[in-house]
Amino acid sequence: MNKNYYAILMAGGVGSRFWPVSTTDFPKQFHDMLGTGETLIQKTFGRLSQIVPKENILILTNESYNNIVLEQLPLVKQDQIILEPAMRNTAPCILYASLKIKKQNPDAVVLVAPSDHWIDDEMQFVANIQRSFDFCESQDNLMTLGILPTFPNTGYGYIEYDKLDSRPVKKVVQFREKPDYATARQFIQSRNFLWNAGIFIWSVKSILDAFHAFQPEMFQHFLNGYEAYNTENEKDFIHKNYPLAENISIDYAILEKAQNVFVMSATFDWNDLGTWGSLYDKLPKDENYNAVVNADVFLENASHNIIRTEGKKLVVIDGLNDFIVVDKENVLLIYPKSKEQDIKRIVTKLK
Repeated sequence: MNKNYYAILMAGGVGSRFWPVSTTDFPKQFHDMLGTGETLIQKTFGRLSQIVPKENILILTNESYNNIVLEQLPLVKQDQIILEPAMRNTAPCILYASLKIKKQNPDAVVLVAPSDHWIDDEMQFVANIQRSFDFCESQDNLMTLGILPTFPNTGYGYIEYDKLDSRPVKKVVQFREKPDYATARQFIQSRNFLWNAGIFIWSVKSILDAFHAFQPEMFQHFLNGYEAYNTENEKDFIHKNYPLAENISIDYAILEKAQNVFVMSATFDWNDLGTWGSLYDKLPKDENYNAVVNADVFLENASHNIIRTEGKKLVVIDGLNDFIVVDKENVLLIYPKSKEQDIKRIVTKLK
């Protein structure tokens, strides 16, 4: 494997739309959401390690999840886990990780990938990442993988690319926020929009140059700790300084400002597993389109439901359609699939 290949595996999210399974103490990336025998982070780590040396995969997560990461990824050493003492969105943590990588290997090309996506065709994923590494290794480019839209989804951001660009890797015109339904339909009809999957590739030099150009204060803030990175003094510097960083995404901080951003349409199946509905889409269904994880069920007049329990609990349902039914410890959730976006709001209220 190429020793210059690195990956930053983003594993700090809470996944509140998957409540009550996903909680602040134990979020969705550490659960076997599809009943496959592997948690989402284990599946992602295995996929990345097909192209990136295992020792070059850095896990970016919250301090409180350190022990969970070590338990679920036994091949990972403590110094591969980058711990955030506070949640500050994606730009600060990517900058911090990139400076650590530069100090270790200034020739690195880096893949940034979420830990909670589901990708079926791993061979195509590896082929796409290889092509992206090749594109970024010798050129000053920032690159992202986009997903060909299958319907006018209002829950994703979109990437607009140059219609006249006939190359497989196309120049990005602009990033677009999550649209309303009418706008999403227009995007689909335009045929030059992709879903933003949050998968990025670049050389460590290119991304740090971009931070220097577009986020000079943040760049200097983290550069002040450069001598401490990858040493015993790093933790003290980060504890004092990380919470002072601006809370901003990599999209806002860099990608929407830079002119050297390119996108390639991914050739693998992809699901961001952001909601119970997206999980339902990935699961096998019975003859009445019910998806069941871990439960034993007796169903009558029931269709298009997702039912999940712990420990093979027997669930008996009559006359329920298009619902989420989740049983976990002291919580039972019975909720319409059509209102799944409201689960995050309910979790906030319950706190």
